[in-house]
Amino acid sequence: MNNDFYLLEKRTGATRSETEKSKSFIFEKERESSLQEEPKRSSQGRFCVEERKQGERMGSLDLTEPRISSGRTGGARNKLAPDAVINLDHGDPIMYEAFWRELGDKSTIVIPGWQTMSYFSDVGSFCWFLVPEFAEEIKKLHKLVGNAETKGRHVLVGTGSTQLLQAALYALSPPDASEPMSVVSAAPYYSSYPLITDFLKSGLYKWQGDAYTFKSDTPYIEMVASPNNPDGFIRQSVINKEGGKTVHDLAYYWPQYTPITEPADYDVMLFTVSKSTGHAGIRIGWALVKDCEVARKMTKFIELNTIGVSKDSQLRAAKILQTVREGHEIGMGCEMDVFFNYGRRLMTERWNKLREVVNSSAIFSLPEFPWDYCKFFGEMCTSHPAFAWLKCEGKIEDCEALLKSHKILTRSGIHFGDDPKYVRISMLDRDEIFALFIERLSTIHDQC
Repeated sequence: MNNDFYLLEKRTGATRSETEKSKSFIFEKERESSLQEEPKRSSQGRFCVEERKQGERMGSLDLTEPRISSGRTGGARNKLAPDAVINLDHGDPIMYEAFWRELGDKSTIVIPGWQTMSYFSDVGSFCWFLVPEFAEEIKKLHKLVGNAETKGRHVLVGTGSTQLLQAALYALSPPDASEPMSVVSAAPYYSSYPLITDFLKSGLYKWQGDAYTFKSDTPYIEMVASPNNPDGFIRQSVINKEGGKTVHDLAYYWPQYTPITEPADYDVMLFTVSKSTGHAGIRIGWALVKDCEVARKMTKFIELNTIGVSKDSQLRAAKILQTVREGHEIGMGCEMDVFFNYGRRLMTERWNKLREVVNSSAIFSLPEFPWDYCKFFGEMCTSHPAFAWLKCEGKIEDCEALLKSHKILTRSGIHFGDDPKYVRISMLDRDEIFALFIERLSTIHDQC
């Protein structure tokens, strides 16, 4: 990359005229003699580091077979065959597709060819690629929902919360430490935390596993997912040692999944459009960061990693957040105009159906969640997480294998630092796929 790019570092303390001068430089990338192939993905859509494990988990199932539901959308949908293999391993949130189809053009934007051509979005901000309209809609939506404190925070944008997590690990790790910073999370933890942490083989940080078993006196970063992925419980940090730092992953702290009891108020908080509104394909996430220096270093990571974030995606995300917010503020009286009400009803219905099947079976069990007062809905609620943390009881040692034998693909508890008697099951697929899952699950106890 042309070294002129690094002159952008001047912008954080530059005057507007200096910043405008920096924009006059021509930014170029040296073209490769041949394009690098995009990192190979497995049939489940996860990174190639999981390819071998995925192959073992899927066995002889051909995931390219059209009768198999992978949760992907690509225009016209094939009719789901009764004997189709249903893939509930991932968390693709296409459950919300029906809501956005019903809204029609209310969330549509048109971007002319001349618009969003510059690298820059806000030359007066150190997060120079953050579109101001998107930042404002983030703050307004958090104020409406009451799930996060935005005052005194820097808003950063990333290509999904995954990039922001990598940026946070980079920003919180001392560059001159004698050994890598330990990264931990309480089991069961999100299965991608170890992969994301160790993927780049950074000398700044390394994955050290379950926070409950971390006994070292060395500095650490604790990842706290709340509600937790996979089990859906509200989490707090479990380590409180000197030298520790915490990143709160709040992707699911929205009222369709859990009671909103208070605004989250932490140093580094990560959110994503994919789980808040269902738009995973936009690849947009945001962070609320208290410390200015941490925010600067996270911005630098994204700058060097992708030279910012797509402004087209940010504009679309801003429109989507605006549509959600206005639907609740205006209160049209129709559920299909009120996103969180729609999501809450659908998640409640799905969990009720799942619990009915599980309660009638001696084979399976599910976590029980407490009731709490949700300030957003103004009433007592319980959690209806995006994933079901299903346990096989008795002598069944491999729950994933059992469900796979009934053509239900899930993700084993071993990938979350837990027992293979557990599996994580996505609750976010389309209605017809979820209905087929419930139907099959209800027959398993009769066949064991």
